This record gives sequence, structure tokens and C-alpha cells, in this order.
Amino acid sequence: MNRILLPTIALLFNTFFANAQLTTINPTLLKKQWPANWISCPGISQREYGVYHFRKSFNLDKKPDNFIIHISADNRYRLWVNGSPVCSGPARGDLYNWFFETVDLSSYLQQGRNTIAVMVWNLAIYAPTAQASSRTGLIVQGDQSAQAVVNTDETWKVVRDEAYTVCALEDGSYHREVGAGDHVKGSVYPWDWQQVNYPDEKWLAATASYNGLTFGNGSGNMWILVPRTIPLMEERQQRIPLIRRAAGIANDADFLTGKKSLTIPANKKVSILMDQTFNTVAYPELITSNGKGALVKITYAEALKDTAEEKGNRNDIEGRTIMGTYDEYEPDGGHNRLFRPLWFRTYRYMQLDITTKDEPLVIEDLYGRYTGYPFEEKGSFSSNDTSLKKIWEVGWRTARLCAGETYFDCPYYEQLQYIGDTRIQALVSLYVAGDDRLMRKAINDFYNSRVPEGLTQSRYPSTELQIIPPFSLYWISMVYDYYMHRKDDIFIEKYLTGMAGVLDWYEKNIDRKKQMLGPMKWWNFADWNTAFDGGRPDGADDGNSSVITLQYAYTLQQATILFSHFGKTAMAAHYSALANSLAAHTYQLCFNPVKNEMANTPDKNKFSQHAGIMAVLTGAIPATKIKTVMQQILYDTSLSQATFYYRFYLTQALKKAGMADVYYSQLKPWRDMLAIGLTTFAENPEPSRSDCHAWSSSPDYDFLATICGIMPGSAGFATVKIQPALGELTSVNGSMPHPLGNILVSLKRKNVNGIEGVVTLPAGLNGSFVWKNKTISLTSGIHTIEIN
Repeated sequence: MNRILLPTIALLFNTFFANAQLTTINPTLLKKQWPANWISCPGISQREYGVYHFRKSFNLDKKPDNFIIHISADNRYRLWVNGSPVCSGPARGDLYNWFFETVDLSSYLQQGRNTIAVMVWNLAIYAPTAQASSRTGLIVQGDQSAQAVVNTDETWKVVRDEAYTVCALEDGSYHREVGAGDHVKGSVYPWDWQQVNYPDEKWLAATASYNGLTFGNGSGNMWILVPRTIPLMEERQQRIPLIRRAAGIANDADFLTGKKSLTIPANKKVSILMDQTFNTVAYPELITSNGKGALVKITYAEALKDTAEEKGNRNDIEGRTIMGTYDEYEPDGGHNRLFRPLWFRTYRYMQLDITTKDEPLVIEDLYGRYTGYPFEEKGSFSSNDTSLKKIWEVGWRTARLCAGETYFDCPYYEQLQYIGDTRIQALVSLYVAGDDRLMRKAINDFYNSRVPEGLTQSRYPSTELQIIPPFSLYWISMVYDYYMHRKDDIFIEKYLTGMAGVLDWYEKNIDRKKQMLGPMKWWNFADWNTAFDGGRPDGADDGNSSVITLQYAYTLQQATILFSHFGKTAMAAHYSALANSLAAHTYQLCFNPVKNEMANTPDKNKFSQHAGIMAVLTGAIPATKIKTVMQQILYDTSLSQATFYYRFYLTQALKKAGMADVYYSQLKPWRDMLAIGLTTFAENPEPSRSDCHAWSSSPDYDFLATICGIMPGSAGFATVKIQPALGELTSVNGSMPHPLGNILVSLKRKNVNGIEGVVTLPAGLNGSFVWKNKTISLTSGIHTIEIN
């Protein structure tokens, strides 16, 4: 029998990750209806808020060599086998792509009695914006007949957990975007329900409905099941090192080490402010004993705020309070009770506010379990400027905190996958981790988000429709990036139709008289520049925006390459001609030859860095003027300025103009963030809502792609072009993961204009090294570079 291979999911020391082994899926399960049913709890409204526990016990004659299951749920689940946590899911998608996990349970099983326990929750109206849902449900399907004993049906038992209600609804925007906090009443919770010997005789028989159906099979399906395409999220313990402030009790941080408990006396009110010392995403786990009748509130924040609700220096606590989402727990008086929220929390600061009744409360332990996409830091960068090490470190932390089952714009607030952010995040992932799986999922997610008029949604998965047409263009740019960095024609080609739909929408909006884009619908966001109303550059809505017109031309140029590669020469020629026309007419109508600057519209009364950046990137600026124009973009402070997000494109324009050496001098915005105590990079210059925003992690890409100069020399990264731009740096060392192995660069300046060092390419990779006007051919292996 032919087998379908997928990455297996393994658990070691309670850390979730995908390893390099392979697990099989029975191919018949992808071609026909599953024997397993979707099951739920009887007597409930299927679309209401609820937390449910499901159990299935069975006997095995011996411990199996393998025991593969496929599992999914709506909204989400957490799986235990014989009391040990195994995995969580499903990976976020939509009803058209409802993911299931494939897990080998053999290492958790034993001879004799075994129990699979699954916690399922439906947050209903309190669900995050990114959470698609049909109704409460769980499905488990054994891969082969030997595992059919666990198939979900009426033999499974279920109980609704009445301990859970919602809290932290005061900040409506937070609830709407990432879900409510959890209020858990310990006296009602069914403690130890995951264990084999738990008495479940009074639990209800599950109700069974639809059989599982995979993509392209059957009809009347609530969830179209597809195999998970990314590994499980990493999860590991993360200790909290500091108590910054305590009220009602002595400041004693020993309990945070896990080696000593902390007792809160009876009838006390206590407040303890803890500092992780850096921003993180984690599942807080609080272990308590005794304390019947107490109330424990845990509040989470990226920074403290003063009386004006300003953050200031993120290290400061004097005169500042914590404001943020929170969870509440009511201990039942039992021993070693573990409280953990249903979803991860984002925080640097965490505050315990505890009110005890007649019984003292013992905090046995408190820590976080860091979680996120299991990226490995395979790339590296160092230089003679040691301050860049901190920018690299904070940039990578920012990127990691903004990557889970999808990319996030920010982990504290929206947790939504926006195209504008994701393009930059994906490049960071490729250059630092060498991992393209989340990028591939994102490209496909946005493809699945398309609306009837041809545009993608700006963020997806999302239960709220939002259209940002320029982000649809960046989706095409993202496909182009993938084309340049990976040889994967089968994956790329299926998106050509979607790309054509986006480009066609824009073409229908061209002002034929001026050969620029005319008035456009939706939210034509470009950047959070203070001079742009709601992020929209002049002319974006009412017509003739040079910024958006030139972005369209920039994208058409990339599409020309893609469509030509796939043999669609007529479309490629059309896109090329259209790009040239738009760029030429926009330059003619919007360029001010006296100022050497691009105006935002043909009225020529407002100017921005953004217009000039896009003019450079499209080649609209004549070669003889390009460096002069770039000088104006960089140093004319009267121009509307690019924020952290759009500075990514500023760097691309510097490279296009042959001025990449300037990049090093442009890092002041990131240095300024570090100076005010930020441990992740923010969304915007102060005051910033989000302290961790994906699009601000671009230095981790540019340190390797711009300073070290490591770039694809041809499509699919079949060759490499190394064109370093050290600026004022005198030495750099970089390592970038390529599909064939690491590309290593170690370089030093030699005299005024020279360079020397070593470049190492993995086997099978050739390319070139470019310095000033000299080019050296490279083959795989070690090369000594010396150019005077």
C-alpha cells in the first residue's frame, strides 16, 4: 500500500515540537469518509461558550510499537494520554481548511488499561478574531484498524466543566481580538480527570454527528479536514526571575525558583508584581495548596503605565501601575492544584493580587511555559560594533513572539496574520531559521481569504472582513520572495490565478487619462505615518496616489518575472508594459525636479519618503538622478517620514540605488527603542500601543541580506550573490541557512576601499562575490577573499 508521509509530532520532557522523523497517514482517510464521528456534549447549545472534558478508556494486550491517531476539535483541544499532556491544536485555519494533527501515542500507552482524555473549548462570542468556528466538536480517528478503538463515537464519555466562566472583558478591543480571560472556580473543577483511574461512571455518553470528511470528499460537511502542515508549537518552562514590588507581604522571590513555597496568611490582601525582564508569550502555570475561598487574580502587561496611561521607560515601575488582561482563579483548598489559562498570555510584567479567606494559601510554584512556532536560530551575525548584538537578539525575540500557528502582527493585542507584517516576518524566518513552512502556510492562508472581486483579505484567518488592497499586492510580493528563495514550482504555480485576480482589480481602477490609479475602495493603508490619515497616503482613496500607483507598478514587475517563468508570456508582457507606463506617467506627473523629490499626488503639494522609496524601487527615477533623490529621501526632514514598518522598503531602495552602505547609519530608531527599555521592537515610534510588532524585526533580515549582502543570485536560490555593505563597520561575521547548508561570511575592511576574509558555500551552491566594481566567482567550498 502507498503511504502518505507527514512530519511526525513527538513529545520529549513535556516539550512540544516536530522532529525530523516521518509519520504515516493512511491514504484512504484522505479519499473517503472517516469512520470516526464528530462528537459533542448532549444537551448543550452547540454554538455557546463552554469547556468540555472527553474520555475514552480501552485495554491493550501489550504496549504497541506505534499507535497513530488523527485529531481535531472546534474551537480548540488539549490532549492527554494516561495523564501525560501530548499536544494541543488544531492549527488555525478556516472551515474550508480545518486542520487535524497526526500523533503517534505509542510512547504514552501501556499494557492493560489506557485512557485518552481531551479538553475541548468553544469560546463562542468571546473567541479571538482569528478563530473560525462552526460548533462545539471533537474528532479522533485511528490511522488503521488496530487504532480504531479510539475512533470518536457514542462510547466516548463527556462532561461540561462548570468551573469556567469568562472575565477581563473591560477592555472590549482586547477581548474582541484575542479572547477573554478565564475565571476558574476550583471547587467545581473535576480534578485529575485526565488520569486512568478517574471515576467517570456518571459522565454522559457523547453525542455523535457528522463523520469526518477530508478535502474534496462528501457533502454537507461542517469542517473540511486537511492535514496539519506545520509542526506543533514549542512549549518549555520559563522561570520568572524578579519581584519588583510587593504589598501586604515581604518581598521574597524564592518561591519563583520552584524550590520553596510562599504562604499567604488567612484573611489577607496581597499584591506581588513580577518582572520577566523581557517580553514573552507563555502559558502561566500557578500551583497552589489550601487557600479555600481565596481569589487569585493574575494580570499581564507588556509595560506599566503612569497616571496619564503612558508607558515611558519600560524598566520603570515608580508611580506606575499594571493595566491589562487578566485571569482569575478560586482555589478549592486541595493540594498541588495547577491553574493554567486556555490560551497563552503575553507579558513582561505579571501581577498577583490575592485575597485569602479563613485558610492560608500556599503558592507551591509559579512559572511560564513559553510557547510559539518552534523556529531554531540557525543564522547568526556579529560585528566590531557589539551593540548590534542586542538589536539582533531583540529582533529575533520579536519575530519569535509574533509566530505561532500563524504569523501574528503582535502577540498582546490582535494576534492576527496581516500580509504587510507577514512578508517581512517570512524573510526573517528564511534568513535566521531557514524554515519556510509557516511562510508556505501563510501564502496559502491569504490565497484562501480572497473575496469575489479578486482581492485577498488583509489579515487571515479572521472572522471579521478587512480589505487593505495594497496588502493584496504585498501578498504577490510574498509569493515572489518565496520564488526567489525556494525551488518549488508546483507550490507557486497554483497561486497565479489569485495573483492575476489582484492585478486585474487594480487595472480596473486605473485613471486612463493620467495613467495612475484613480479612486479606490476599501482601506488603502500604506504606513502609520502621522501625515497619512488613517495610514492612507494622499490620493489613495480619491485618486492619483503616487505611493500606491508605484507599489502597483513594483508588484507588476515581480509578477512579470513569475508569469514569464511559468510560460505565460502574453500576460507577462502585458504586466511589464503596464508597469513601465504607470511608473513613467507617475514620475512625469509627480516628480519635482527642483526639490528632486516625488510628491504624493500630481498636485505636488505634499511629499513623503514613501513616494520616493517606491519611485526608486520601480526604477521610475532615472539612473542619473537616483542617488540625488535618495539623499533627499534620507535627509530632508520635511518629508513625511517612514515608520519602522516602511523602513524595510527604505532599505530595499538603498540597495536598488547602490547605496546599501548607508543602511548601518539608519539604525537609530532601533537603538532608540532599546534606550527606553524595550525588549521587543514596537509597532510605532512612541507612544506605541504594541510593544512587540513583527514588522519591526527587519534588522534580523537586513544584517544578513544587506550588511553581509547574502542574497539569491537567481530564482530558487539556485545561486548566491554576496555583496556586502559594511558602512562604517570594520568587520562582520554572518551565517545564513540555505537549503543546501549554511552560507558563511567572515569579512574585514582592508585599508580604505579594500576587503578581505573568508566565504564558505555549501556543497552544490555556486555564486559570486561583489565588492565595489569587482566580482569574484564562487563555487561550493571555502574561498579566501582579498580585494584592494
